[in-house]
Amino acid sequence: MEERVKKIMASVFELEISKIDDDTSPETVSKWVSLQHMNLVLSLEDEFTITFEEDEIIELLSYPAIIAAVNRKIKG
Repeated sequence: MEERVKKIMASVFELEISKIDDDTSPETVSKWVSLQHMNLVLSLEDEFTITFEEDEIIELLSYPAIIAAVNRKIKG
C-alpha cells in the first residue's frame, strides 16, 4: 500500500519515488499547492476505492499522515 501511495504522490507532484519519505510535505515539495493537493486526494480515493471527508482532506499534509489516513479508511 505504501508503494502505491508513493507512486501516486510521485505522479501528482512530479517527484522521484525515492525522494518521498517521512519529511515529504507542502514545505518540502514546491508543487504541493491546493490544486495538486486535490488531485492527490482524488487519485488516492480512486486507487483505494475510499472517500475522504472534508476535515480529513485538510489533514493530508505529509506522507506519514497520508499513510495513516489511507490505512484507517481501508481498515474502516
